Amino acid sequence: MKRILFPSFLLAGALLAGSCSNDKPAEVGAEGMNAAATEAAANPTIDNPNVTAETEVANPNAPVMTFAKTEHDFGDIKPGDVVKHTFEFTNTGKSPLLIENAQAACGCTTPSWTKEPVQPGGKGTIEVQFDSHGKSGIQNKQVTVQANTTPSINQISIKTNILPDGQQGPILR
Repeated sequence: MKRILFPSFLLAGALLAGSCSNDKPAEVGAEGMNAAATEAAANPTIDNPNVTAETEVANPNAPVMTFAKTEHDFGDIKPGDVVKHTFEFTNTGKSPLLIENAQAACGCTTPSWTKEPVQPGGKGTIEVQFDSHGKSGIQNKQVTVQANTTPSINQISIKTNILPDGQQGPILR
């Protein structure tokens, strides 16, 4: 058994030492790091057209979605209530605005929106419906709106407090 293990360890050590050899010695310290950075700068990378550049210039003629308000608070509601709010926006850009999609993270919140293009200066709406069945306490829901705008993603949100069963606010006498 010892005859097999010793040569195996010797061979593994030799392979490990051989695989770690480099053509040039490793440089340590600030000088080595600066040299590596200089070398990397000398070798430019290939531009990938599928990646957005950090210095991308926004289209000055793109539509812009400007909301009157981006958050609505329904306040206290009863369990099982279904509530709706309509968010209004104006196209403050220079070309027609078209909403591609609007979606919420959960099925209890359902958006519907203006399907026709909104001309510059025109107004559109996004109606958000919230179904409180099976929910309790404070709820914050966001709707992500994707459009041909700058920026292409806008968010609106709703919030509410669903009262516990049997409580409908203060009792009036």
